[in-house]
Amino acid sequence: MKQKMKPSEKAKSVAAKGNGGETHQRSVEGTGALTSNHGLILSDNQNSLKGGPRGPTLIEDFLLREKITHFDHERIPERIVHARGSAAHGVFTCTKAMGAITKAGFLASVGLETPVFTRFSTVAGGAGSVDLARDARGFAVKFYTQEGNYDLVGNNIPVFFIQDALKFPDLIHSVKMEADRGFPQNASAHDTFWDFISLMPESMHMVMWVMSDRAIPRSLRMMEGFGVHTFRLVNEAGESKFVKFHWRPALGSSCVLWDEAVKICGADQDFHRRDLYEAIASGSFPEWELGLQIFDQATADRLPFDVLDATKLIPEEIVPLEFVGRMVLNRNPDNFFAETEQVAFCPSHLVPGIDFSDDPLLQGRLMSYLDTQLSRLGGVNFHQIPINQPKCPFANLQRDGHMQMQVPKGRANYEPNSIDPGGPRESLEKGFSSFPADLSGQKVRLRAESFGDHYSQARMFYRSVSAPEQKHIAMALTFELGKVEIAAIRKKMLGHLSIVDMDLAASVAEGLGMSGEAENPQEFVEPIELDVSPALSLFHRNERTLQGRKIGILAGAGFDGKTMSDLVAGIQAEGAAVAVICLKIGGTKDSGGKKHVADMALSAAPSVLFDGVAVLSGPQGESELLANADAHAFLRDARLHLKTIGVSGVKRLAQESGIDGLAGVIQFEGADSIARFLESAKSGRVWEREN
Repeated sequence: MKQKMKPSEKAKSVAAKGNGGETHQRSVEGTGALTSNHGLILSDNQNSLKGGPRGPTLIEDFLLREKITHFDHERIPERIVHARGSAAHGVFTCTKAMGAITKAGFLASVGLETPVFTRFSTVAGGAGSVDLARDARGFAVKFYTQEGNYDLVGNNIPVFFIQDALKFPDLIHSVKMEADRGFPQNASAHDTFWDFISLMPESMHMVMWVMSDRAIPRSLRMMEGFGVHTFRLVNEAGESKFVKFHWRPALGSSCVLWDEAVKICGADQDFHRRDLYEAIASGSFPEWELGLQIFDQATADRLPFDVLDATKLIPEEIVPLEFVGRMVLNRNPDNFFAETEQVAFCPSHLVPGIDFSDDPLLQGRLMSYLDTQLSRLGGVNFHQIPINQPKCPFANLQRDGHMQMQVPKGRANYEPNSIDPGGPRESLEKGFSSFPADLSGQKVRLRAESFGDHYSQARMFYRSVSAPEQKHIAMALTFELGKVEIAAIRKKMLGHLSIVDMDLAASVAEGLGMSGEAENPQEFVEPIELDVSPALSLFHRNERTLQGRKIGILAGAGFDGKTMSDLVAGIQAEGAAVAVICLKIGGTKDSGGKKHVADMALSAAPSVLFDGVAVLSGPQGESELLANADAHAFLRDARLHLKTIGVSGVKRLAQESGIDGLAGVIQFEGADSIARFLESAKSGRVWEREN
């Protein structure tokens, strides 16, 4: 009698009948072999197939396509990454003609306006997650140019975690909620993410950025944007230079503190979305300048890192920004789903004059984004959805496909043809042509040696930022690694941090109670000492202004009406918004008996929602505030979050809340007190109170 194979034995082999009927068995379990979806054992799961170590990724790479395609189709219909987004319409105006550098028409003449649609997003969380998670942010702009749509699809951080697109599914799988339990949502403070990072030292530079205050912006309006990759600009003569794209906000770059972000998420999980919508609705249109870092091959060759490596940036001190245009967002979407949700960005959407480099992360994105849109938006005709349609004439011979929304006419749907001589044809003179870059090398799955330094720029970034920013990076790492349950992962991360900066590693180790337990990587390229780049510090991005900010004024019964009116007028004159807060939404009376209606009730208006606060009251109102826990929390949080605080008639409340006599606390008495309050609030933070 034939003995049955046990289930465990079945799992140990993969059987296939040969031509002669014999059974070939190959052991899989126990070997640790990683295979394709069809059983092919992989020899390299780290590198795409390229034409030479620094060459372009080949369409032949069936393993990259299988892996990315599977990843792109893992969520229907929500985006797998960048699911939670906010967007707006606007206009881009060229401020410097760039015809000598690029033949891109939207950069050809000063004053030329191009419609845009811009979407901001978090990366890791789902569509229902919170706005202020610690995360990178997407910053994608669709230019509706007269030569077709151009999509500049970037982030608010100029570098990325990985060097090769083949690793993107692994990165996102690690940072998403853990597969066996479905949490945490939109958070990197868990084992799988830090396990992946501890084994991918190329991520160290990006880790410094994501653990910095840059990862929790105050507003989408106060956030920089970057194209991340190196691209090409090509002029009419066919000459090419490299370029990196930057968006610089007119309001300066401003971020919140971690404790502040946690409390904002509890008070208003739509904080960023609401802020953007209300700013545009009120006529306070967000604005950015477009800056280009333009450099030639000789400059690229002199740099101590590879410009095709997406984990590296070029310091502005080496290649300064050249500002060429201004983007103003001036109209909110009419329908969130039809526009913000259905907009489709693809890095492959180019116009003549802009071209790709051989960056292996960019090369993979060229395929991945298109594949994602095919899955999310139902098929190949997603370009016919109004938000995605070009605003210039477009015509081709593609007639069918799911969700065809036009009615193409004519007999000929192929080319060449003689049946429809007036139909669309290629144009050598006006059409897009790729830059004829030289290619050489063998087909290889190999990482270029010039991609091997993973620590020098991480060290440069950490040492370039201010002391408070360094402190916050250490605090963030301590918090995140403190949530990691597996001690071996924490030890490996401490080893990486010790190569970046010994003081940083010591601070994190002390915070974890793991001093002396770092486990250094066995092999790594010794970092070089790069010059610090002051431009990387947020202190150089924070404008001294109240424009676009919001001040909360807590009013207790019997407050001085003139102080209130003068303060409100001063705040509005500086371009900031004001919210009057009372114990009850119905409002309260001033010392003259006049009723003031509140904009917000105190229970729904914690101080974390504002850039600066003031408390005005009379004796009766102070007694009521003293008896209210929210009033104490309002001032304690403002103190903790280093905000300028103005007070009048609340001496005892100030004492009990621990703010009396502190730096940045202004008593509203005397002719210049309101001016001093406004001047202090322009700084954003009272850093003297940091400790």
